[in-house]
Amino acid sequence: MTHHFATRQLRFFLTASSPCPYLPGREERKVFAHLPLSEGASINDALTQIGFRRSQNIAYRPACDGCDSCVSARIPVTDYPFSRSERRILARNTGLTRYLVEAEATMEQFELLRRYLLTRHAEGGMADMTWPDYVAMVEDTAARTHLIEYRTASADRGPGDLVACVLVDVLTDGLSLVYSFYDPALVKASLGSFIILDHVVQAQTAGLPYVYLGYWVQGSPKMDYKARFNPVEVLRPGGWVLMAQRDRVNGAID
Repeated sequence: MTHHFATRQLRFFLTASSPCPYLPGREERKVFAHLPLSEGASINDALTQIGFRRSQNIAYRPACDGCDSCVSARIPVTDYPFSRSERRILARNTGLTRYLVEAEATMEQFELLRRYLLTRHAEGGMADMTWPDYVAMVEDTAARTHLIEYRTASADRGPGDLVACVLVDVLTDGLSLVYSFYDPALVKASLGSFIILDHVVQAQTAGLPYVYLGYWVQGSPKMDYKARFNPVEVLRPGGWVLMAQRDRVNGAID
């Protein structure tokens, strides 16, 4: 697929080397560009389809010396064959209500994010995220984006407790999961996988063919889970292809 967009609006830059957050002992570099306010949404669409990810108004992808372990992954959702374990995860969370809200940060979301980061990613680069950082992550963008909040039922029929949240870009060909977080105490709910599976359902309902998952990094405990969805496509030099069985990771979805 050939993408045509206003490349004259884009200047690409290369970051300096820094320690890789996924594979110990390796260095990472990224190529990135600032998304323009005008046509930012359409350019984000095109760049996502060729392997970029979005963070605020920046689109980036790995450009590491001598390493190509970060591979873009997406789920083709048409006729997606939910496995027995995936159906159990969806059934386990039927008590949650999904709310689509504008991309506006709230302190309730931020407090949930802080609990998630301090429990699941205390050593990561986002662990010291501040409230202004979170506001920028959610609100500073020209992309078509929104938040999905997942809440428990409440006695007065109003919105219940917030247990999970995800920032989602709406593309012409799918939903791109920018960042998700959830209550780390609810381990048995498999909320990380539930968010992805629920977006497969949402994409199917909307008639969109893909759910973009970001980067799969084989050998990284943080990122291996993306290979456990089946089918899943990965971006190779010749384009998007179904992931080979030999690349898959055995074990339960977490």
